[in-house]
Formats: sequence, structure tokens, C-alpha cells
Amino acid sequence: MTITDLIPALKGHGRRRAVDKVAELRDENRRLFTRLMGADDAVALLHQQLAVTAARQAEAEEIIVQQLANLDDLHAENDQLRDELAALKVRFGPELAAEANAHPITVPPMIRPIDGPEDQATAPIPVLTLQQAFGSADPAHVPAWALRD
Repeated sequence: MTITDLIPALKGHGRRRAVDKVAELRDENRRLFTRLMGADDAVALLHQQLAVTAARQAEAEEIIVQQLANLDDLHAENDQLRDELAALKVRFGPELAAEANAHPITVPPMIRPIDGPEDQATAPIPVLTLQQAFGSADPAHVPAWALRD
């Protein structure tokens, strides 16, 4: 505080006093510096987050490369096993078929569980023409259930 702040008569009477304008500009500078420091802090935090994100992205890319290499190895192994299986089917197919025919597994109908709907016996689906389904050879015939009152 200055002496002019304590004694209002020393301040003067003009609308545009230099002392007031200087004080106003100093306050504005203080506010702007405060904002600048806050912005610097925010930018520093963003840079830190960017570094962490870049590190995580690099780790993720390494994991993806490893997984792609593993996937390629598994595809090669799968192809090799498929070829071996095809060769074994050709070699042992007749023997397996003969053994399956020699020892069939049969279950009598009274023992077979039919609790679930997937175990119910099925019948062929009747496929009929429209004339057979509605019992009329007349194409203009309208069945009774389709008539409106």
C-alpha cells in the first residue's frame, strides 16, 4: 500500500489517472501470469500422459507382434496336423470302418432317454401340393378358415 491509497485526497480527480491505470495493468499482468502458470502445469500433465500413452502403445504393439508370430506358428502346426490326420485316415480308415461294423452300439427304444425335446423321434415332413392340402382341384376354391364373416 502506498500513501496515496491511505489518503484519498492525494489521488487526484481525473477520470484517467496514470496511477490507477498502472495498478490496473499490474493486476491484469498478475492474473495473466497466474493463468500462464496454470496452462504450463496443464501442458506438463498432458506431456506426461502422452509419454505414458506412447509407452503403453509400444507395449501393445509388441504384444500384437508376439501374438501374430504365435498365430502363424499355430497355423503351421494346424496344417501339419491336418495333413497327418488325412494320412492316418487313409491308412487306418478301412480298419476303423470294419471295427465299427463289427461292434455296433445299439440302444433299444425302451432304454433311450426321451426327456428332452431334442431326443424325440422325428418323422418325415409331408410335402403336399395346394390341391392336396386343401382337398380341392378348383384353383378358385377358398378354404373355410380363410373366409371372412
